[in-house]
Amino acid sequence: MNLQAETPRVVLASASASRRAVLEAAGLRFTISPGTVDEAALKQKAQADQLDAADAALLLADAKAQQAARRDPEALVIGCDQLLVCDGRWFDKPANRDEARAHLRALRGRAHTLVTAVLCRRAEQPLWHTVAQPRLTMRDFSDAFLETYLDLESRFLTMTVGAYRLEGPGVHLFAAVEGEHAAILGLPLLDLLAFLRRYGVLTA
Repeated sequence: MNLQAETPRVVLASASASRRAVLEAAGLRFTISPGTVDEAALKQKAQADQLDAADAALLLADAKAQQAARRDPEALVIGCDQLLVCDGRWFDKPANRDEARAHLRALRGRAHTLVTAVLCRRAEQPLWHTVAQPRLTMRDFSDAFLETYLDLESRFLTMTVGAYRLEGPGVHLFAAVEGEHAAILGLPLLDLLAFLRRYGVLTA
């Protein structure tokens, strides 16, 4: 029995290894077509326009989806974005180890939200979107632990917003986690699968 129809082709407009793993684990067939969106400029514009984090994440997700949809207008394209928000501050991916250390110190002992948007479109037509907002609380870890963690995750610190991988050693940073695990990894999977069933991509 096939879970997925032959058409339309499904394209993930993201280079995220975590999002790819989430879709692969769910048994979906898809190709990857990441874009070159100027995320910093779009975030600055969103803040200048006084958009909230959810609308900003959707704006970024759609910008990525549009690029992939122009390259393959027959495909169903999945665009995604995730913003980390703590007490109103939006965090970007750290550029280096020093920034990762500073981000983790700022988040230590506090709760933050991962505003996680997914948007599907075909060609010029947006079809569906949703935003999940998992909430995570970091424990009050020591500076010594932080340095050990930075050593352990040195190759991955600049790859994720927040400088952690919850599916990896980053789980040791946390005291509490609320929300769908897949959404924390960057893709609200249950809502996406429900849409794909309604749209005929997956068998009902």
